[in-house]
Amino acid sequence: GVARRAERRRVQAAIAQAVSHAADHLWLRAEESVTEAARVRDAADVERAGLDEAAGRLRAERDDLGAQLHAVTEQLHREELDLAQRQARLEALEKSSLEELGMTPDYLVDHYGPHLPVPDADAVLEAALDAEERDEPQDLTRMPAMTDPGAPFRRDEQETRLRRAEKQLKALGKVNPLALEEFAALEERHSFLVEQLEDVKNSRADLRNIIRQVDEHVERVFTEAYRDTAEQFVQVFATLFPGGEGQLRLTDPDDMLTTGVDVEARPAGKKIKRLSLLSGGERSLTALALLVAIFKARPSPFYVMDEVEAALDDRNLGRLLTIFQQLQESSQLIIVTHQKRTMEIADALYGVSMRGDGVSLVVGQKLTELR
Repeated sequence: GVARRAERRRVQAAIAQAVSHAADHLWLRAEESVTEAARVRDAADVERAGLDEAAGRLRAERDDLGAQLHAVTEQLHREELDLAQRQARLEALEKSSLEELGMTPDYLVDHYGPHLPVPDADAVLEAALDAEERDEPQDLTRMPAMTDPGAPFRRDEQETRLRRAEKQLKALGKVNPLALEEFAALEERHSFLVEQLEDVKNSRADLRNIIRQVDEHVERVFTEAYRDTAEQFVQVFATLFPGGEGQLRLTDPDDMLTTGVDVEARPAGKKIKRLSLLSGGERSLTALALLVAIFKARPSPFYVMDEVEAALDDRNLGRLLTIFQQLQESSQLIIVTHQKRTMEIADALYGVSMRGDGVSLVVGQKLTELR
C-alpha cells in the first residue's frame, strides 16, 4: 500500500510539474498575445483617428458643397423668376405697342431706339398742336422737322421723362370715345335747360309782379277799409257808450299786410282800455260796436244777427236799437231775438211755435200794418 501511494504521489508530482510547465508556457503565450493585441489596438486607434479626421473633412466639404448647391439653386430660381417676369413684361409691352401705337417692337427700335438722338419734347408738342389746328391727321411714325438733331439718349433721363409723362397721363384720366356724342347731348340738354330757366325766370318775374300788384291792392283796400271802420267805430262807440272813448289802433302801421288791429275801449267814468277788464255786457257792446262799424264802413244789402242783445240791460239795449234803426235806413236786418223792445222796432215779425202734434208752426205779422 505504501509503494502504491508513493507511486501515486510520484505520478501526481510529475503531472503537477507538467501542468506547471504548461501553465508557464501558456502565460508567456498570453503575454505575447496581449502585447500583440495592444499593438494592433494602438495601430487601429491611430488608423481610426486618421479616418475620423478624414470623415470630418469630408463632412465639412459636403456641407460646404451643399450650401453652395442651395445658393446656386436659389440663384437659379430667382433668375428663372426674373426671366419669366421680363418675358411677361416684354410681351405686355409688345401688346401695348401694337394696341396703343400700332407699331411692332422692331419698328420702334429702328425708329425710336437708344441709338437715335432724343428729339425735343416741346418741338414735338408744338408740331402736334399745329397739325391739330390745321385739322391734319397726326402721323406718329414721322418726326417733325427740327434744326436741332436732339440730345443723346440717356436712360435715366428718359425714365424720368417717362414717369412724369405717365403721371400726367394718369391725371388726365381715361379717354372716353363717346365724349363727343355725350358732349352734344349734354349741350342740347344744357340749351333746353337754359331756355327753361329763362322761362322760369320770366314766370317768376311775372308772378312777383302779380304778387306785388295783389299786395298793393290788398294794402290799399285794407287801408281804406281800416280807415273807414276806425272812423265809424269812434262814432258808433260814442253812441253805445255816451261819454266814453273807443278807437282802433294798428300794431304795426309800417306794414299794412301783416299788422294786427287792437281795439281800445274806455267807457265813461273808467280809465281802463283793455277789453279783458270790462264787464261781460261792456265787452258784448264793444264787440257790437266794432261789428256795426264794419257794417257802416262797408254796407251790405242785409244783415243776420242771432240774439246779439241777449246780455244787454234796458239802457244799453236802447242804445243798440238806435244803431239798428240807423242800419235800417240802408240795409235789411234779420234778427233772432227774445227782446220785446227789439220786436217793437221791426217792420215784420215771424214767430215759431210748436203744435200739439210736434210740428213747428210759423206765424208772420207785418207790424207796419198795425201801426
